[in-house]
Amino acid sequence: MKKFNRVFLTVLDSVGIGALEDANEYGDLGANTLCNIAKSTGGLSLPNLQKMGLGNIASIEGVNSTSSQTAYTTKCRELSKGKDTITGHWEMAGILIKEPFKVFTETGFPKELIDELEQKSGHKFIGNISASGTEIIKNLGEEHLQTKSLILYTSADSVLQIAANEEIIPLEELYRVCEVAREVTLKEEYKVARIIARPFIGTDKENFTRTSNRKDYALKPPTKTILDELHENDLDVVGIGKIGDIYSYQGITKSIKTKSNEDGMNKTIEIAKDGSHKGLIFLNLVDFDALYGHRRNAEGYKEALEKFDSQLGTLIEELKDDDLLIITADHGNDPTFKGTDHTREYVPVLVYNKQIKECNKMPILESMADIGLTILDNFNDNDKKYDFEIGKSFLQNIK
Repeated sequence: MKKFNRVFLTVLDSVGIGALEDANEYGDLGANTLCNIAKSTGGLSLPNLQKMGLGNIASIEGVNSTSSQTAYTTKCRELSKGKDTITGHWEMAGILIKEPFKVFTETGFPKELIDELEQKSGHKFIGNISASGTEIIKNLGEEHLQTKSLILYTSADSVLQIAANEEIIPLEELYRVCEVAREVTLKEEYKVARIIARPFIGTDKENFTRTSNRKDYALKPPTKTILDELHENDLDVVGIGKIGDIYSYQGITKSIKTKSNEDGMNKTIEIAKDGSHKGLIFLNLVDFDALYGHRRNAEGYKEALEKFDSQLGTLIEELKDDDLLIITADHGNDPTFKGTDHTREYVPVLVYNKQIKECNKMPILESMADIGLTILDNFNDNDKKYDFEIGKSFLQNIK
């Protein structure tokens, strides 16, 4: 059994690979993010992922299967109830979500919550509906400019989002208001998974544009995660992108913000080059979900996947012989599917190391926690027994 000095865990946010057995309970029967994008756009060109064996997990137009895959491959179930970012990432870190987080998609937030938020923040709010973030700033942005009332909205996810123009409401003030909203929504009747600051710029509905200064305020994980265990063992836990936000910075030793998928990959490549860390390098690439999945833009999603594949080639070149790369996802978001919500899907799992010569397809993983427990197992030099409710290491399969 190999041991690795660094593990690069890369989450392709929303890149699902086929409906789970219980997808019908979520209205998602027939969803398949990767395969449906490929089918609807004339095929995907992903040479590096193809070489690793992505085409051996599922039949993806343009991505051939291979008899000499360079990575171990499989797909993974989500045991938790739900299909959002927090649910997937928390499960990956060893937490089982038994009850889905609260959503206010159909009704908006209660008047009592809005009243309390206005009183405590000192701001008025407009909106309070379920909406696409780009559409709501187009519809309410000009009113916001005139009245300085902040735009508040939700979605099919467990989120309360607050949008404001950076030239009207300074970023620090928007962040303060979101912190107030996080405090207010800790009450059981309002408890949503995330508060999200959604700053934008522009002077009218024709040129309103969201900026990269988004900030998430997630609930704190209710129990220890694998990140805490790694941290307590004096290992690095470097969160890149929105990883720090997702875990409320619990167990994170260093957080690196990113402006895009490309920026996230570039920063990960730099870490791979310098070789100065020991532990977990944890990257989330949110553009797949935020820019293309929710907006039902299959062509844009395809281009983003192909750009990632190109940068993946560079990352692989920079990995050291004792680095392990795990590529996976946190849920699906099929841009060819109905609505604009996430989709309940399996996620792909590809496990790569430069020195592994013969790789194969592994059995389906029963939980995303299997990924986290494998990482923990890799760094468990003292054979410590961990008390996680879910997860089983597959480290012994990596030879």
